[in-house]
Amino acid sequence: MKSPGHWRDFGKYLACLFFLTTMSPLLLFLDGYHRVSRLTPASSVSFPDMLPQPPPRLAWSMPVPPKGSQICQDHEPLLILLWGWPFLSAEECSPGLGRPDQCRLTTNRSQYAAADAVLMYHRDVSGSPLLLPQAPRPPSQLWIWFNMDPPSSSRNLASMDGLFNLTMTYRRDSDIFTPYGWLRVLKNPQRFTIPPKSKLVALVSSKWPLGSRQGKYYHQLQRYFPVDVYRLPQTGLSSRELQLTLSHYKFYLAFENSVHEDYITEKLWKNALLAGAVPVVLGPPRENYERYLPPEAFVHVDDFPTVRELARFLGKLARDPVRYQHYFQWRTWLEPVLETSWTARLCRACRVLRETSDTFRATPRLSQWFK
Repeated sequence: MKSPGHWRDFGKYLACLFFLTTMSPLLLFLDGYHRVSRLTPASSVSFPDMLPQPPPRLAWSMPVPPKGSQICQDHEPLLILLWGWPFLSAEECSPGLGRPDQCRLTTNRSQYAAADAVLMYHRDVSGSPLLLPQAPRPPSQLWIWFNMDPPSSSRNLASMDGLFNLTMTYRRDSDIFTPYGWLRVLKNPQRFTIPPKSKLVALVSSKWPLGSRQGKYYHQLQRYFPVDVYRLPQTGLSSRELQLTLSHYKFYLAFENSVHEDYITEKLWKNALLAGAVPVVLGPPRENYERYLPPEAFVHVDDFPTVRELARFLGKLARDPVRYQHYFQWRTWLEPVLETSWTARLCRACRVLRETSDTFRATPRLSQWFK
């Protein structure tokens, strides 16, 4: 007969064994997750499509749609009307972008009354209230405000207040997050080969405001070393040829046309990262860039008190192969992805609509949020 103390010890042994066999894999997973998250922001990776899916912050409770409304029914595909935006041939989401039976896309305005959601691109409707739908709005219909331009290039924002249920922009706190690019985690580590370098600094011409910080910074940098400027479309280069040309440069000036939160465009994703050049960025603060990139993946102009200090740093970095290579270590596990598909963005909206709860949301102060 075993003593009570023996059974207590045996019970502790079983409890310990249960913990090790059931919790250890979870702890190992979390440890790996946090190791990855230290390399790249956790919110910049989500499965299965590796796109960031931040929770919407700009959301207000609205009345529940009437019972039997199409938004609440899962067995029929949602109809999304693209208002005033006809340059899309796809009528449904293809496999990989969303289940084809989830949503149908149309530009036929005669289907307005039947549409579950109407997606409006800001440029197309901001010129006049008459550019918006004029027919009575069905009570269960959602309006989506879509904009990939920065606030400084978005006219008449105040006229959009109180009209839309969901936002769809490059901002991370949008209801439907559609960034210009992101980082994909590789299934296996890769040996990234830095393209052969024969030149120093490049820039694809941009339309900076007269007297802007970007323009002044560019002209001051030229005092210390030449900056090769490629003006489109005068170069006559295809997109692929331009990317190959930029790959010969050690640095690329990814100076955004406007400085706004999360406004990080193809200047960084395509012209610098995909070309294999180290981006020198001028845009939102470094902390904003680090939501999307490892800290060692770029050089930020704000890290230097003067243009001269930046030029001196770039010169030293260009002459130090070991130190320069450090800016590509993150490519072992991560690769940049440029979002170029409008259909992919729209099908992302489809997925969000499918996951939207049975309460409406609204953005009454859109002009105050998007600035």
